[in-house]
Amino acid sequence: MKLHARRTQKVRRASLLLGTPPKGVALKRIAVLSDIHGNLTALEAVVADVKSKQVDCTYNLGDHASGPLWPKETMQYLMRQDWIHLRGNHDRQLVEQDPKEHGLSDRYAFQILDEVELAWLRALPAKVELPNGLLLFHGAPESDMIYLLETVEHGRARLATPLEIKTRLGGTKARVMLCGHTHIPRVVEISENILILNPGSVGLPAFDHDVPEPHIMETGSPHARYAILEQRDEAWHVEIILVPYDYQSAVAQAMKNRRRDWAIGLQSGYMQN
Repeated sequence: MKLHARRTQKVRRASLLLGTPPKGVALKRIAVLSDIHGNLTALEAVVADVKSKQVDCTYNLGDHASGPLWPKETMQYLMRQDWIHLRGNHDRQLVEQDPKEHGLSDRYAFQILDEVELAWLRALPAKVELPNGLLLFHGAPESDMIYLLETVEHGRARLATPLEIKTRLGGTKARVMLCGHTHIPRVVEISENILILNPGSVGLPAFDHDVPEPHIMETGSPHARYAILEQRDEAWHVEIILVPYDYQSAVAQAMKNRRRDWAIGLQSGYMQN
């Protein structure tokens, strides 16, 4: 089934009182993206939607290219954008790991990207702290491989408990934390007025993985996902947004590159037919 509609579906909104903004910091309406994974078709649909939202800036939380879709085209697109870009775990693996140790997704991207694109990835920060109380990272503050808001049990992921989240944060504190990595859109508030947002994945709504144990991550639909974060008076407002796009083209590209696992996830948002 091909999706033709361009409108977004708003699935969750949270307004949380988190204190008075620092003096001299302008209120912002921020688009938050993560985990594009070379899905240029999904990215272009999300950017078109973002442009209709009148945002002030865009934050991109990492994992830009890795996967069997369009890594080079996606990288060239991102390198032209005046956004804050972070380095995700797959970005780090592309530039730091021995290519002989690459998994299938990293291997495909590494073979296609040139040194200019790899140098851009190499220069990206793993973490960014902003003066308006925002902290940006990919997985957890001290590791891009940790699921911050989910815990894997019996082959699936559940919402992590407040104690689990605090343990993974260590001593890190910020009024608002933005993370990605799990591809699961989620808004969590823990004690001490800490709001944590994962916008979900732009490019891959479901996947399987073998760390920390074999498991699957599923969102249940093929949409591209991102979030809008807005500060109004003393409250942060969050929208998690689902954007329909021509996911069949991404499915076809995954199949062309012999990645049926990706094709299944892109088609349905599930990892099982």
